Amino acid sequence: METLESELTCPICLELFEDPLLLPCAHSLCFNCAHRILVSHCSTSKPLESISAFQCPTCRYVITLNHRGLEGLKRNVTLQNIIDRFQKASLSGPNSPTESRRLQPQRPYTATISSTIAGTVVGGGGGGTSGSSARGSPATSSHSHSHANHANHINANHSPSVVAKMEPRISCQFCEQDPPREAVKTCVTCEVSYCDRCLRATHPNKKPFTSHRLVEPVPDTHIRGLTCLEHENEKVNMYCLVDDQLICALCKLVGRHREHQVSSLTERFDKLKQTLENNLTNLVKRNSELENQMAKLIQICQQVEVNTAMHEAKLVEECDELVEIIRQRKQVIAVKIKESKVMKLRKLAQQIANCRQCLERSSALITQAEQSLKENDHARFLQTARNVAERVAMATASSQVLIPDVNLNEAFDNFALDFSREKKILEGLDYLTAPNPPSIRDELCTASHDTITVHWTSEDEFSVTSYELQYTIYTGQTNFISLYNSADSWMIVPNIKQNHYTVHGLQSGTRYIFFVKAINQAGSRNSEPARLKTNSQPFKLDPKTAHKKLRLSNDCLTMEKDESSLKKSHTPERFSGTGSYGAAGNVFIDSGCHYWEVLLGASTWYAIGVAYKSAPKNEWSGKNSSSWVFSRCNNNFMVRHDGKEMLVEASLQLRRLGVLLDYDNNSLSFYDAMNSQHIHTFEISFLLPVVPTFMIWNKSVMILSGLPVPDFVDGVATDLQEQQQQMGLCRQESPYLTGMKSCH
Repeated sequence: METLESELTCPICLELFEDPLLLPCAHSLCFNCAHRILVSHCSTSKPLESISAFQCPTCRYVITLNHRGLEGLKRNVTLQNIIDRFQKASLSGPNSPTESRRLQPQRPYTATISSTIAGTVVGGGGGGTSGSSARGSPATSSHSHSHANHANHINANHSPSVVAKMEPRISCQFCEQDPPREAVKTCVTCEVSYCDRCLRATHPNKKPFTSHRLVEPVPDTHIRGLTCLEHENEKVNMYCLVDDQLICALCKLVGRHREHQVSSLTERFDKLKQTLENNLTNLVKRNSELENQMAKLIQICQQVEVNTAMHEAKLVEECDELVEIIRQRKQVIAVKIKESKVMKLRKLAQQIANCRQCLERSSALITQAEQSLKENDHARFLQTARNVAERVAMATASSQVLIPDVNLNEAFDNFALDFSREKKILEGLDYLTAPNPPSIRDELCTASHDTITVHWTSEDEFSVTSYELQYTIYTGQTNFISLYNSADSWMIVPNIKQNHYTVHGLQSGTRYIFFVKAINQAGSRNSEPARLKTNSQPFKLDPKTAHKKLRLSNDCLTMEKDESSLKKSHTPERFSGTGSYGAAGNVFIDSGCHYWEVLLGASTWYAIGVAYKSAPKNEWSGKNSSSWVFSRCNNNFMVRHDGKEMLVEASLQLRRLGVLLDYDNNSLSFYDAMNSQHIHTFEISFLLPVVPTFMIWNKSVMILSGLPVPDFVDGVATDLQEQQQQMGLCRQESPYLTGMKSCH
């Protein structure tokens, strides 16, 4: 028996197989054990649903799962039947090893309850019933496993005494003594808990008691199940969908729920469980996203702390440098003041000495003159005063030389210390921030067929160190932020010092997205995106292609029907057929969006369109599969391709025809440019470059090329694209024309 039991033991849980799965390698494994293996491989980035393989624990063979997961593996029914028979044989005696092991309480109370609810048999006297009841649905097994994990978590975090306090005492319901003894088993069949003595008395080891299911003691409410709130002693066995509550059979038959829609408990259980699992999955996912978001926020907070500390240290360093500069300048200016003082005082001392010397000489002369004036003797006076008078006259005449001028500048009166400008600068000290986003001025931007000049303005022009221009071809994506982050074909022009820049070498007739980035030491900011487009490819009429009965102007922009035109040499490119009075442009177009206009004048018979280079030159344009034209024949307007014609509506006063060739979007459109009206659009899957073609049978026409696409053409083209994407283009097809559409 022991050898047989070892063969029937799961290699994971070391218990008898429960709901065994038959693996492709011929080994077996409990369903719950296989589920635990998958759970062990789960992580935040790798949910359970994404695990598609695991290894057999016996032979390490890799088991590949399909989209059903473990449910896609076959159940080992034969092994399960053998286990059921083995359990019956093992339970034939109360002293058998298996019975002794199963009668011992091995799991805490919470795990026992979950096992009972899930229908798992722990021990007892019967085999067949217990075996089939023990193995429920996978959902039930998983539910039991989750409760068991919760119980193991309780055991791991609480001491035995704490667990004992958590487990309520279950008394024997068969004892007559007071108080009753503690129950050791609960009979699921009898729905009664027994102590050891009462169990031996009421459940002898003989039929029919051997088929009773014995489990660890559980409360009476758990073993008996829920009872109906309206009908006493009636167990709930269905669910009312209207009132959203559990009901019994009587409620449905004679109660207030008899007219309500009900479902089985299993169906409602599965549905509610699935809903709860989905919501739980979403909640777990949301929690994971919140955790990631919180981790990012925490990281940003830490970065803020680091940056703040760095900026504070930088502030102290910069301010200390300013203080040191002021201190040094203070010393320098103080030295200059002292040196200037010494120099000025030296000059003033010299002037004072000169004045003193002059004063002494003058005083001596005055004294001598006064002595001479006291002489009354005329002869003596004349003898002595003559020399004195000359000296006094000379001293008086040279008074400006004798008396030095006083220089007021030497008194520091014109010297001042004015630091008002520096004070204002210091008062304006602040930390530098990234400049405000510049603004692209669409109205100032200009374009040619291969260049675009972008103009922008900035509120923080003085704080901007440089600008950076980024541009790429516009693909029609409306989410510019996504386009900016995803496009890998952006062209970058760095280190621009002006508020404008001209980009060369662009594709003609093409839309571009432009960003301008303002940069300084603190960072950079982008402008709002601007959509700018190059003009259409300019072209002229090619004289080498003009029919010999057409006359072209000197600038090759006008063609006129002239029967008396001079003979021209025949070339393969020249229109030569009878009535094929045509000419082609001198450019082949293989990309971009191009617009040109044709001034029709008084001509009432013409055909305007595009064609491949291989289109025949000896027949009307539109008569073959290589050309597409809009044509007028007197009062009838039509479009023609591959020999098929379709009438379209247009004004008899049509004098200016607009042609829009959108090569990238496979369309050729015609417009009444004077009245801003759409006439017709061809849908063409271009395979080769095309050339503009022109045919007339009377009067003359003039072409205007290299034009920007008008706003009304942009609006029609956008509407057509939206209709094509959302609801499909309305097609008005003639029985004689296919592959063409017309919207008026």
